[in-house]
Amino acid sequence: MTATTVASTTEEPRRAGPRRRPLGGLRQGAAGPLFVAPFMVLFLLMFLAPLGYAAYLSLFREKLIGGNAFVGLDNYVTALKDPLLRQGVLRVATFFVIQVPLMLLLALAFALALDSGLLRLARVIRLGIFVPYAVPSVVATLMWGYLYGPDFGPFAQLSEKLGLPVPHFLSDGWMLGSLANIVTWEFVGYNMIILYAALRTVPQELYEAAAMDGAGAWRTAWSIKLPALRPALLLTLLFSVIGSFQLFNEPKLLQPVAPDVIDNAYTANLYAYSLAFTGQQVNYSAAVSFFLGLVIVIFSYAVLFIANRRRTS
Repeated sequence: MTATTVASTTEEPRRAGPRRRPLGGLRQGAAGPLFVAPFMVLFLLMFLAPLGYAAYLSLFREKLIGGNAFVGLDNYVTALKDPLLRQGVLRVATFFVIQVPLMLLLALAFALALDSGLLRLARVIRLGIFVPYAVPSVVATLMWGYLYGPDFGPFAQLSEKLGLPVPHFLSDGWMLGSLANIVTWEFVGYNMIILYAALRTVPQELYEAAAMDGAGAWRTAWSIKLPALRPALLLTLLFSVIGSFQLFNEPKLLQPVAPDVIDNAYTANLYAYSLAFTGQQVNYSAAVSFFLGLVIVIFSYAVLFIANRRRTS
């Protein structure tokens, strides 16, 4: 065998075998589902499963003879005709109309003031406005319940010393406004942070161009900042719709102080709770809860529809 033949045989290329997928690629492909799996398990067990069970309970009714009997949508028909539920929904709708605009206006004013850069100690002021949101609603309601007290509250004592009539913050005519004051005190800081964060994302070039055109602080706020805040304002409005119709903690905690004003059906959420844990009407309470959820969906959709109509027009 010649040298040329040996070289040609040794230099003959090897056949490429099937490529194996690296283990790292397989692990990276499975990393996403593994990270999401804990959330999905908790979401299934803590949200979807109770929701499905509540929907199942709403289709039954407990009878004196025979136990739970399937009644279909009868509980929902009863909920539509229930005057106590209608009064509770109307009351929280009134609460929404009164409280939410005031709260969002205050949050907007604070956000614009902080973003203007004209305030001294802006970080301290921002923290002070946000701190009430960090206070649990139970603690906040108990604190304001003490302040509202007609006998031992500081407002009542100050009025007596000044010879003024004692304000009855827990009376029938004042109760809705007193609840609105508590919720506003709690959530102004939360909404302010959302609006302030949206303002910080506005490009600085827009402010510089407005300054070169001779726009003042008010004109800049009206023409640049407020249009940039529309998505954030819509988000806070949707959160407020959901929170208002789920009003529960504040009236529940003030009920022992003013039992003649706040009954078991003062709000729709309180009514559903009272049906389940006081009246032992679990099936009807589930139907009332789903009816309340439907009302929230309708109001939220109405807010989105009106906002989109104004945007397109």
